Amino acid sequence: MFEILAISGSLRAASTNSALLAALAANAPPGCRLTVFDGLGRLPIFNPDDEGERTPAEAARLIEAVTRSHGVIVSCPEYAHGVPGGMKNALDWLVSRDAAVGRPAMLVHASPRSLYARAALAEVMRTMSFAMHEEAPLEIALLGKKPPEVELILAEQANRRAMREAVQAFADFIRA
Repeated sequence: MFEILAISGSLRAASTNSALLAALAANAPPGCRLTVFDGLGRLPIFNPDDEGERTPAEAARLIEAVTRSHGVIVSCPEYAHGVPGGMKNALDWLVSRDAAVGRPAMLVHASPRSLYARAALAEVMRTMSFAMHEEAPLEIALLGKKPPEVELILAEQANRRAMREAVQAFADFIRA
């Protein structure tokens, strides 16, 4: 069983990125279990002085979740052509740890317009030594949709199939 950690870079209650990850979890192929990390908004701002024995509990929970996972899937919005602070902060907590080194990771997208954040996030994650699965990225356009519309789009058979296939491709990448 592949244990995959999913992280949404959005803190919004009606986040399309979070909805996409929840749908990925619900549509995961056999042999894959996706768990969505829910503590992004509770992470304190990264401070290297707070590492080691002083690592805050929520940061330690993130580090442990990444370490235990076989891979990480991130869905992140773009704010002002960049990665939202909360997502970057989460990654900063992982920088000096081994959790990211060689860990398979994949980006999925809920908006066709997040091109700057995609590039920046992929660059940061590659620099941290995540093993990025970048073939045929999953994108389901949810930008600007209200929660009922998002539900309908994510429930479409073609999108459910695309989600299963994307997670299966990621599992195959992890296995390789």
